[in-house]
Amino acid sequence: MTVPPERAPLDGVDVLLADLDGVVYASHEAIPHAVDALNAAAASGRRLGYLTNNASRTPQTVAAQLRELGLHAEPDDIVSSPQAAVVLLAELVPAGATVLVVGGDGLVSEVERAGFRVTRSADDAPAAVVQGFAPQVAWTDLAEAAFALKGGDSGIPWVATNTDWTIPQARGTAPGNGTLVSAVHTAVGRLPVVAGKPERALFDVAVARFGAAHPLFIGDRLDTDILGARRAGMPSALVLTGIDGPKQLLAAAPDSRPDFVLADLRGLTEPYPRTDDVRDIAGVRRVRVGEAVVAHRGQALTLESPGSPIDRIRAAAAAVWGAGVPIYALDVAPELYS
Repeated sequence: MTVPPERAPLDGVDVLLADLDGVVYASHEAIPHAVDALNAAAASGRRLGYLTNNASRTPQTVAAQLRELGLHAEPDDIVSSPQAAVVLLAELVPAGATVLVVGGDGLVSEVERAGFRVTRSADDAPAAVVQGFAPQVAWTDLAEAAFALKGGDSGIPWVATNTDWTIPQARGTAPGNGTLVSAVHTAVGRLPVVAGKPERALFDVAVARFGAAHPLFIGDRLDTDILGARRAGMPSALVLTGIDGPKQLLAAAPDSRPDFVLADLRGLTEPYPRTDDVRDIAGVRRVRVGEAVVAHRGQALTLESPGSPIDRIRAAAAAVWGAGVPIYALDVAPELYS
């Protein structure tokens, strides 16, 4: 951990940026404690912004859902991957150019608002293709994108709002935009420029919009949220209320490790415990966070003192990350991640 001892994650932060699904809400229900914690952060004078890879909904729709949950949110508080995508488009094609759009209303509205002409047909000789998820995207839409791109690296620019492989739905996990992008990639033999997490364009748009000097980003996924924040040079917190849990956290690659690990968003204002990592004269390494102690003997990691559940997870992560070998070379006791 690279966190100064005993300061709360929110200390010194001027703009708090949060992912939505798994952090603020799950489907149509608020995550426990999230609304109160976010409203308290806003009441303390900090600017709040919400980052989403979802390209199918407009900021107006997202803000309305947040207000229904009890948050004070306006459309300008929502930073979406379509908004980042049109920033990239503006760097790649002339103003007012025709752009072939694969996606829904959330993407179409942003492309039009940026002054581009929207088409759904490759026959209109588009200057670029922009692709985002919508439930109604069909094979014919993917085919038009492939026809416009023609294959090869010398074709017109191709921007994807995001490449999330999956999206959570009420009935389970469904294919996400990354799956649809992969279908076009297979047809044309090249990859798009990506606007959303884990690429930094979305974070850069948020920092510019809110004038953030000391932002903190909260997410629930290591491979998109935390990786993206690190690529943007932004401190991050993983909250264990969504996709990734302790097992994924312990196995996180160095570029996907958060600065803070929180059980829920109440932890934003709680003093963050120091991590002590020492080795005794017998060569046994002990990692302590609060009252939780993890012992490292040889290749075995065991729990010596449980402490609180969240401190146990923090200590286990620090023990694995500081072991000097990949996690698959360690014998990690199940109680450290279960």
